[in-house]
Amino acid sequence: MSNRRDFIKALGLSGVALTVPVAVTEAATVTPAANNTDITNLTLKGRVQSNGQGIANVPVTDGINITLTDKNGNYQLLSNKTVKFVYITIPAGYAIPHNKGIAQFYKVVDSKQNSFTANFQLERLEQDDKHHIFVVWADPQIISKKDGQALIERSAPDLRELAANYPAGTLIHAIGCGDLVWDHFELYEDYRQAVSVTGVPFFNIIGNHDMDIDARTDDYSATTFKDNFGPTYYSFNRGNIHYIMLDDVFFIGTAKKYIGYLTEPQLQWLEQDLKHVPQGSTVVLSLHIPTNTGAKRRNKDKEDELGGVVSNREQLYKILTPYKVHIMSGHTHMNEKWENGNIMEHVHGTVCGAWWTGPICSDGTPEGYAVYEVQGNDISWFHKSTGKPKDYQLKIYPKGYLKNAPDEIIANVWNWDKQWKVQWFEDGALKGDMEQRIELDPWAVELYAGDQLPKKHKWVDPTLTDHLFFAKPSASAKSIKVIATDRFGKQYTQEIQL
Repeated sequence: MSNRRDFIKALGLSGVALTVPVAVTEAATVTPAANNTDITNLTLKGRVQSNGQGIANVPVTDGINITLTDKNGNYQLLSNKTVKFVYITIPAGYAIPHNKGIAQFYKVVDSKQNSFTANFQLERLEQDDKHHIFVVWADPQIISKKDGQALIERSAPDLRELAANYPAGTLIHAIGCGDLVWDHFELYEDYRQAVSVTGVPFFNIIGNHDMDIDARTDDYSATTFKDNFGPTYYSFNRGNIHYIMLDDVFFIGTAKKYIGYLTEPQLQWLEQDLKHVPQGSTVVLSLHIPTNTGAKRRNKDKEDELGGVVSNREQLYKILTPYKVHIMSGHTHMNEKWENGNIMEHVHGTVCGAWWTGPICSDGTPEGYAVYEVQGNDISWFHKSTGKPKDYQLKIYPKGYLKNAPDEIIANVWNWDKQWKVQWFEDGALKGDMEQRIELDPWAVELYAGDQLPKKHKWVDPTLTDHLFFAKPSASAKSIKVIATDRFGKQYTQEIQL
């Protein structure tokens, strides 16, 4: 088993013992709030409006139950004094309210009285939002001011430039897909600054490195995250798409141990939420830990790592059965996709690459983020490598770069899924499809393999991936070209001279 996999498993639930550096384990001590056990009735009420006009049928929730606003935009919800927030599902056709890029769809409940009034002001969009863009930032995972500066000075301007290159007025939002920091909550300010630089409104979800590790139970492990970003599960609409954000990081109450698990209150809330979404709709559901990956298959493990996938994922899939679903996740620091029936999961390579130790993730995916272009009910996508043009979608290695394949050229097509086609040309002549195999990316081996590499985090290792392609050129070959065609028919080309 690789050093990196040992490290990841030790942070999730496993039998592997590991001494985690002090810098990793520092986090705020959390004590349960005094009113968390007060189940006295509390009435939540208010109005959702735009320019003085009430907005009807807007879902309003306390995280337990959901009610809809009436024809005048008014709502009333019987709750209790244990709840922290009252929040809305932003309806399609309205701008995303935000504070310097952090989405503001919630109010903190003051439970001193027996009723609490929360009004929500929304701004109607002038343009149709059925066409819009969203991006996914997975695992910024900043552990130092230096990492924070990289996010602020490198990643954030890249997203700002991407947004500016779309036609004026294009609607764009972002999803911060967890591990926004690496246990150092003082660095949330750096994350906020990066978000502000992008000029794009962000919806954020909690990752395992956003948890209060001194909490006595999972119920309190999100206290600091909530203080900074609001609820850990919620939804919103844009155009025809219903977006859902969930918390699947379940803290088991000791050190940094967690499992991928969705609690019953969340699943009950989700069932209520989807009652207001027409069956057959496209749903984009985001969470930090992937619901599933190919890691067990690639590594030939007997069981999934409990901290690596969602244990009760089948129950989630049942709830999602009536919809066309795209799941957005991170956590693994590598890029992969899988499809089954009505569900496609996009496991994202990271903004930080391999924990800010090099320009690529452990599978050779360049540090960066995913871009999704929405047209009505349909979504297309590409990986945007930080500092690279949009059409940078593959890398070719000459033969001799990988010990396991000394006579073959290798192409890493990091955003590949089973509907891509990867072909190769030798000296201009089409030779056919390349062979897809599970292997290690050659550059990742060079950067991360061995006990002394990389210098910053020596436990980082290259990881096996499905998106490598092989071909054996002839001895006389002078040039090799690879054309990768994605599922949308777009072609990407790279060429090397031998």
